Amino acid sequence: MRRLLPDPGETTVAEQYSGLGLVERAHEDRPHIVTNFALTVDGRATIEGRSGPIGSRTDMAILHSLRCEVDAVMIGAGTMRKERYGRIVPEPAARGRRERANGLAPDPLAVIVSDNLDLPWDAGLFTVGYGRVLIVTSSEGSIPKTATSVRVDRHEGKVDLGRAMERLRRERGVRALLCEGGPHLHGQLVEDGLVDDLFVTRAPKLAVDPAPSLLEGVSGGPIDLDLVWLLEEDGELYARYARR
Repeated sequence: MRRLLPDPGETTVAEQYSGLGLVERAHEDRPHIVTNFALTVDGRATIEGRSGPIGSRTDMAILHSLRCEVDAVMIGAGTMRKERYGRIVPEPAARGRRERANGLAPDPLAVIVSDNLDLPWDAGLFTVGYGRVLIVTSSEGSIPKTATSVRVDRHEGKVDLGRAMERLRRERGVRALLCEGGPHLHGQLVEDGLVDDLFVTRAPKLAVDPAPSLLEGVSGGPIDLDLVWLLEEDGELYARYARR
């Protein structure tokens, strides 16, 4: 892996994506929020409905490294249905690194945003029995019994992400949160002014597919970002941006 900016030279995923100090940047009223996304050259966030075919093994290694830097990992219901998450940090070595290097719980809190609780309850995240899950929803429906501990944060009418982030910070002590998608959830976070850093992988692929872009449903004009770094490996680009 090569670092193109700011200081050109050789680097590794471990060197770039470890010890980021994200938990130290928590706001008083919400967590420090970072997003991670892989895109094709034509700006698509999925291929045939899934994000997995876009990035490489290096992109996946970056994702797993970022999971070791935060208290919580958040996804939307659509992403949960398509990707069927299991244990967020499945590798024992990675869970140990979370504890030793970053002083975090072995398993990050899994946060799922779901309007109607239409979720794959047989997916590993719910059946493995490790970690904790918080579902943020506007539904009054009930949830089934699961092996993994599940709690619900209910909102009237529609989910208020600002209020949800405030509750995560105040009631659950979440200092840093990683959002992994999908595009509608990312778009809502950006539109609400809640995103602090964006980690974006640009894969050397063309989706040639009417799939969602990085952000869906965002309005309100351009948002200025600062480029923190730019890396490259085998034609794949990895950028970190900070909201100005």
